[in-house]
Amino acid sequence: MTTADDLLEDLAITSGKRQYPRLPEGGRLYRWRGIVAGVLLLTLFGLPWLEFEGHPLFLFNVLERKFIFFGVPFWPQDFHLVAIGLLTFILFIVVFTVAFGRLWCGWACPQTVFMEMIFRKIENWIEGDYKAQKRLQAATWTAEKIRKKALKHGLFLLIAFAISNTFLAYIIGKDELLRIQTDDPANHLGGLAAILIFTVLFYLVFAKVREMVCVVICPYGRLQGVLLDKKSIVVAYDYVRGEPRGKLKKQDTAPKGDCVDCSLCVQVCPTGIDIRKGTQLECINCTACIDACDGVMNKIQKPIGLIRYASQEGIEQHKKFRFDGRLQAYTAVLVVLISVLSYLLINRKDVETTVLRASGLTFQQQDNGQVSNLYTVEVINKTFRPIELNFKVKNPDFQLQYVGQALKTVRPGELTKGSFFLLTPAKKITENKTPIEIEVTANGQLIDQVKTNFMGPVE
Repeated sequence: MTTADDLLEDLAITSGKRQYPRLPEGGRLYRWRGIVAGVLLLTLFGLPWLEFEGHPLFLFNVLERKFIFFGVPFWPQDFHLVAIGLLTFILFIVVFTVAFGRLWCGWACPQTVFMEMIFRKIENWIEGDYKAQKRLQAATWTAEKIRKKALKHGLFLLIAFAISNTFLAYIIGKDELLRIQTDDPANHLGGLAAILIFTVLFYLVFAKVREMVCVVICPYGRLQGVLLDKKSIVVAYDYVRGEPRGKLKKQDTAPKGDCVDCSLCVQVCPTGIDIRKGTQLECINCTACIDACDGVMNKIQKPIGLIRYASQEGIEQHKKFRFDGRLQAYTAVLVVLISVLSYLLINRKDVETTVLRASGLTFQQQDNGQVSNLYTVEVINKTFRPIELNFKVKNPDFQLQYVGQALKTVRPGELTKGSFFLLTPAKKITENKTPIEIEVTANGQLIDQVKTNFMGPVE
């Protein structure tokens, strides 16, 4: 039953009260989170500097609508793939959350990784543990406090500056970023302003806003309430085994659960909640409470797992986690979504050619006894290199004649338009609509075969 103290505590959490969590050092899951965080941070800071064929491996240039994934460029003409990718990503989040809870939040979310594995550790290194931080915050301003606060926030600003530069490198590329950093500042006022704005933004997020990003701002946390069910795997307290909780006393003969009410699970929680009250929107599944509780269970010689990854149904019915049919089905959906998107990406053409008969025209009869049709052609070059094009009609009875300048070179990322006539002797026409196939070659290699129709009179 919720008491007045519980309500006041919840209100303090959501109203922005500063949290001073205890670091769950020594826990096995905390060590694994550190390894995962190290890999993710190395990947995040390293990817903008990797190149493939002279171009960034990843680029998200929303200003010029140019994107690069694994060295493959995507242009505005690929918007349908971007839309499908976003839809797949949203569905992936929904299905993954329904099956596995907020696993992303605790292990891979940039907010959690930076906050818990970098900024929080720096804070503990400079100001001491959570108790020392509280004392320092409440103390009057002395030379010691000024020194510690200045050092901490100075390091916070430097890290925010590094994150800002990395973030910008993903948008404009490392070459442009290096020009902003080394060239005359007057030539790059916009870029410098962007770096400073993002630096201040990241500093405020990790130095001031902190856990409120997860508790209030992030929409994913709000979605959790409608996506989770009794079978979803979350960080949960086994109240069946743990209640009634109470301190260990030798003379106490009343039956008690395994929870000794040490409150370590609350002390280590970065959002300040009590996991023993059940699944809450503020819980980011960081597993800090699991490590803290397992440490206590080991000390009192009780089985670990009083707080663990489990479902509500599993706790109520004493079922161990199994990769059951439900999870298999959800995982299959995830595999299908990823497979569909992968298929579309793998089969994406480097050059797209569209040939259409000129609207409003049927055919033209020439004085030399030939019949012609006018066509418009659009060619999109989706690569980083210029492409030399050539069009050839497979049917030997037809001749291709350009209107104006012939389509030859298409530059990277450009859409080129042109027109041409197809001509054939009238006596060669045997039907009103003749299927035609046009071969498109680029740099001597066949890249596309376009099908269209030729209209003409039948003699």
